[in-house]
Amino acid sequence: MNMKAVVLAVATILVASQCHGSEYEFYPLELRSDGLTVHYPPEVWCPSWRLAAEAHNYINWKTVPQKCAEYVESYIQGDQYDSDSKYVNQQAYFFAKSIKRNENDVFIFSVDGTVLSNVPYYSKHGYGVNPYNATVYDAWVLKGEAPALAQTLKNYNNLLSLGFKIVFLTGRTVDKKAVTEANLKEAGFHTWEKLILKDPIAYNGQNAASYKAAERKKLTKEGWRIVGNIGDQWSDITGRNVGLRTFKLPNPMYFIA
Repeated sequence: MNMKAVVLAVATILVASQCHGSEYEFYPLELRSDGLTVHYPPEVWCPSWRLAAEAHNYINWKTVPQKCAEYVESYIQGDQYDSDSKYVNQQAYFFAKSIKRNENDVFIFSVDGTVLSNVPYYSKHGYGVNPYNATVYDAWVLKGEAPALAQTLKNYNNLLSLGFKIVFLTGRTVDKKAVTEANLKEAGFHTWEKLILKDPIAYNGQNAASYKAAERKKLTKEGWRIVGNIGDQWSDITGRNVGLRTFKLPNPMYFIA
């Protein structure tokens, strides 16, 4: 028997033994024949919850499920969050490189959770398990100590090197302009074309998606072409005038409509 035949025979035996010895069903998505519901443990259920939330299938949720607190903390503090952020930012950069740039081209970035990390805040509030407290969060914002999200900062610098102009479009209100400018610069974001903050009077009663869509419409009326639009919330990148392409960064800690 030649060597090729030996290898084939050994491989066949290994595959056969694994199949007969494994409890894995060949059709794992089939309904159970006994009619019972499968109750998944948190280590299985929580990644499914995050997938549904990140894909915008599960919406309008208020807090991270209590049983997923440890999972979300591990995701945020581990390598996966950074790797996911890197991958999304890379795709934005690759897209930017692929198009012919015009002088009026801009990339829009959201701020909190996109360029400035609010993980230091959420790490003290259950990584999203605790209900959102606007007063406490605003007090943290006013400290101006939010660090940069490293992968977004790298992408930001790459886009600048390609000649794109940057617009920051944030749900922070206009009274936080000075602290936001200072925090952005301290974190490494030194150059931008516009920093757009929310006027609570003009947008009274409107949600984040409506506000951001209206501000993007103003940009296009001013003659800007929105090439890319990057945010950690679906409300950052949905609605009208979203741009040529949108890029959704991961954030399983909260949902903003």
